[in-house]
Amino acid sequence: MASDAEQLIRQARGGDAEALGRLLEPYRTYLTILARVQIGKQLRGKVDPADVVQETFLEVHRRIAHFRGDSPPRFLAWLRSILATRLALVQRQFIGTRARAVGLERDIERELGDTSRLLSSGLAAPDGTPSQYVAAREQEVLLAGALAALPKDYQEVILLRNLEGLPPEEVARRMNRSRDSVQKLWVRGLAALRRALDGERDTE
Repeated sequence: MASDAEQLIRQARGGDAEALGRLLEPYRTYLTILARVQIGKQLRGKVDPADVVQETFLEVHRRIAHFRGDSPPRFLAWLRSILATRLALVQRQFIGTRARAVGLERDIERELGDTSRLLSSGLAAPDGTPSQYVAAREQEVLLAGALAALPKDYQEVILLRNLEGLPPEEVARRMNRSRDSVQKLWVRGLAALRRALDGERDTE
């Protein structure tokens, strides 16, 4: 029996715009976080990640009929590939890189995949035991939603430390805090994130 997501994918491929909208919305936060991390490397302050994700969604609307998969993991990988294309366009626009378009897109897509794996493995419960709720939805998408629901300071310190990989001193500088306060904020933020994930699991 097909899952709800699989049914939405098939309906969207068949031209159902409402189904496509329902399919895409749960991925918005996840893609925004990936775009934020990628933009943070070179384009901080020049590009709004939310705008890049909106352009990605518009491209998905144009190309959905050509998507040949029917599983959520394949759809998620396809979304990342389109996001990589949009980010490559932005990078060429602002930096004027000479990298070939295809090579640049592949590099960005690989980096997006790395960030996604960090999101799913580096922020999961410390025992590493797969939770039952992960089977229904991609873990990285669920984590992105839980992260986005945290207070802004918690979000920021986790993004900078865990996903952008910045050292504590640089995180402190970015957040205009002392190194010690950033460390305490980070520990509290991770604890809050894991409590939020436990709450998600309990509702499944």
